[in-house]
Amino acid sequence: MSVFDRAYDDPVRVLDEDGTVVGDVPELSDERLVEMYRHMKLARHFDGRAVSLQRQGRMGTYPPLSGQEGAQIGSAFALDTDDWMVPSYREHGAALVHGVPLKKTLLYWMGHEDGNQAPADANVFPVAVPIASQVPHATGAAWASDLRGDDAVVLCYFGDGATSEGDFHEGVNFAGVFDTPTVFFCNNNQWAISVPRERQTRSETLAQKAEAYGIDGVQVDGMDPLAVYAVTNTAVEKARTAADGDRPRPTLIEAVQYRFGAHTTADDPTVYRDEDEVERWKRKDPIPRLETYLRREGVLDDDRIAEIEADVERRVADAIDAAESMARPEPSELFAHVYAESTPELDTQRERFAALRERYGDEAFLEE
Repeated sequence: MSVFDRAYDDPVRVLDEDGTVVGDVPELSDERLVEMYRHMKLARHFDGRAVSLQRQGRMGTYPPLSGQEGAQIGSAFALDTDDWMVPSYREHGAALVHGVPLKKTLLYWMGHEDGNQAPADANVFPVAVPIASQVPHATGAAWASDLRGDDAVVLCYFGDGATSEGDFHEGVNFAGVFDTPTVFFCNNNQWAISVPRERQTRSETLAQKAEAYGIDGVQVDGMDPLAVYAVTNTAVEKARTAADGDRPRPTLIEAVQYRFGAHTTADDPTVYRDEDEVERWKRKDPIPRLETYLRREGVLDDDRIAEIEADVERRVADAIDAAESMARPEPSELFAHVYAESTPELDTQRERFAALRERYGDEAFLEE
């Protein structure tokens, strides 16, 4: 049975919560499985260090990803190098898999414009903080790829809250009408900041919204990296390859998961979430789930895990050192990248800012 023939409320699962196989294991080599595990461990360790940097005043507001490693890494592993990734603002792990160094991610949240530009060989769009604004962009990029006759697929990430925005409807509807090679990946982490999933929509699932756009929708256990990989891989191939003369088709994936931490470091989730809820979801943690499976298969042991953890700690420490070694951005750069061409209003703001700096000096002005 195809994953697209399942009921919307019957999520695809390969591993249960204790790492036991309950579905069809995708065809991945042992080496590839270990790399998936390594990237998940790397994303989790990076996340903890990044939150710590923000708490120490060494970085600006940061959106934690812990709990979502299975969805991010599993889906990113399904892409080819030439495919495009369109993130929201929490896909640090997925972007790393697709070629964006940790240093770049750190620089972005430290306020460096250099962090906004992916390496030339990494097909990753800039971070999109406005909710759902990247969905039409992804559809447009996929349509352009199709019109050029390219073989590239565009994978677009967004959260459950984005499905309440008009940009989501417009982007997915256009993709359905024009058969764009797009995979829409909804990270349903249960909370749109402080608004719970059940207050977002009357739909029983987010995956079933695909019906309105004439495309396939599927729900997957987002805490199961192997299931996420399998579903995303199927969707990517459906978007890439026309079967029996049909055109490639987009897909809407709903990955059901949970963010263990705050929406951002400016948020206090204890105000709106019960600790019991958090603990229930932590028992579904994707990292020990995959680790247990790989141990049972004889792919991982204590020595290999120790080597991976040491490598992860070194890579994150090196990325932090590299990011912090760069000079702080010049404050006036704040105005340099707002528009391609400056506007009268922006010119006025720039002039006022310069006058205040001259009058009070940088330190006094920033404290004010």
